[in-house]
Amino acid sequence: MNLITLCKMTDNATFPTPEHDHSICIRKAISVAEQLCLTRGVQLTPIRHKILELIWNSHKAVKAYDLLDQIRPVNDAAKPSTVYRALDFLLEQGLIHRVESLNAFVGCHCSDTQHDQLLLICTACNTVEERSAPLVLGALAGELGEAGFISQRKTIEIHGLCKSCHATSNTLEENATQ
Repeated sequence: MNLITLCKMTDNATFPTPEHDHSICIRKAISVAEQLCLTRGVQLTPIRHKILELIWNSHKAVKAYDLLDQIRPVNDAAKPSTVYRALDFLLEQGLIHRVESLNAFVGCHCSDTQHDQLLLICTACNTVEERSAPLVLGALAGELGEAGFISQRKTIEIHGLCKSCHATSNTLEENATQ
């Protein structure tokens, strides 16, 4: 798999539809992670691999203690520090993102490059979409430049309703008024 291909697929990303085959996302993310770790000379240990897989089990942000609960059947000796060390590694390698407002983590679609993030977070279904948003991030870079501010990292998190949940919400409202 070409690493750039995974990132370019998300340039016009949309929230997953109900018929979305998520197993493809998981396989691609794990394949990219294995390739990157091999190229970088770092180890994707079994626990790191499992934590990454658990994060990629959906497009929803997952909290560290939820990961701990999910990892215990596989590794009954796992402690919070086990999960946090794995998360630190995955963050350092750019394989996941921290969703600050939720204190949770989501898989990264562009693991092969350092990049700024625009995360769209649906408050109804809790799905998180990572977008490249060059126009938004370009405008932000212009504003930062004008201010003479040097950013160390940029993450924009926007909470709202995804297209599917918005449509469902509108349908429910229409039915209620009839």
